[in-house]
Amino acid sequence: MRLATLALLLLASPPVNIGWTDMPSLPSAVTNNAVASYTHKDRTLIYSFMGMGKEKNASAVTTNAMVYDSLHDQWRVLPPVPGKKGRVGASAVVVDGDVYVLGGYTLDADGKKKTVADVDIYTPSEVEPTQGYWAKGIPIPIPVDDTVTGVVDDRFILLVSGWSVDDGIANVQIYDTYKDHWLPGNVISGKPVFGHSGAIVNKTIIYCGGAHKNPDHKDDHTKPEFVAADECWQGKIVSTGPFKIEWQELPQHSGIGQYRMASGVWAKKIVFSGGTDAPYSYDGVKTDGKPASPSVSTFAWDTDKNAWETLPNDPQPTMDVRTMAADRSGLVVVGGMQAGQKVEKRVARLNLKR
Repeated sequence: MRLATLALLLLASPPVNIGWTDMPSLPSAVTNNAVASYTHKDRTLIYSFMGMGKEKNASAVTTNAMVYDSLHDQWRVLPPVPGKKGRVGASAVVVDGDVYVLGGYTLDADGKKKTVADVDIYTPSEVEPTQGYWAKGIPIPIPVDDTVTGVVDDRFILLVSGWSVDDGIANVQIYDTYKDHWLPGNVISGKPVFGHSGAIVNKTIIYCGGAHKNPDHKDDHTKPEFVAADECWQGKIVSTGPFKIEWQELPQHSGIGQYRMASGVWAKKIVFSGGTDAPYSYDGVKTDGKPASPSVSTFAWDTDKNAWETLPNDPQPTMDVRTMAADRSGLVVVGGMQAGQKVEKRVARLNLKR
């Protein structure tokens, strides 16, 4: 009887079609926004904070905050992120239901960037997520943008490398949300990078790509100031009191995108999608004056098998996203920049099997 019931349940469950599907669009187009998600029981919330609008200039940098609520299958507006200026290249994570928005940079009318140390915390109402409130966290010791973030033990927030003021940094900065203070972690073993992509799963940090300063630019200014990084690294967190991380370089992946790829965690895999082959400014133009083009490549590092695998390409490739949000069916790309430097409202899910 039990076997018959199980067979009926299996037959009733539709197969998962791995591939890309569109979801409800954002209320407004945005790129290089801070994205995070949270699933509790049968409800998923996908958050988008700040970023840059379609005009791609200082006036287009926004303090907007939005949330997709799976219960209503729509995006809704949240109270804006505090502050007079919005930020680009910030990061967001969820810890114990609270959303932490960290770092990023502001942009003045002349296009000058300023990396900031701000930490803003949004606590949603348990009944209605749009009726929450903002609070300030302890500022980041070394201001950072375009970093890789992740959470360990639903307590520690890690910021791995990134851009700070005038160069990439090798630091791993750790926010203990229980004790409300910052800790240092082992510095990365690879080059300091920014615009890299990655995540944390089972106390394992994986990151790839990004960009770094070109050492040849000092002697020859005809050469680009920044170049794409093609390294991938794994950091095993072997203890948290104090924090100890052991770093190891991984084999290169087969995908094309390297700079500002979207990345997220699914099961025990770190998934990467999109991005582009060379660093570019906030407007999507590379240092040689040519427009950057997003890559269709989508692939994953399997932390169980210690191997790369190829996934379905995104039919409408996106760059300038950095983070994929998880829901119950897969990983979601929120906004970003498509071909022709077009800032998008598009939200798309890569449906995946567990």
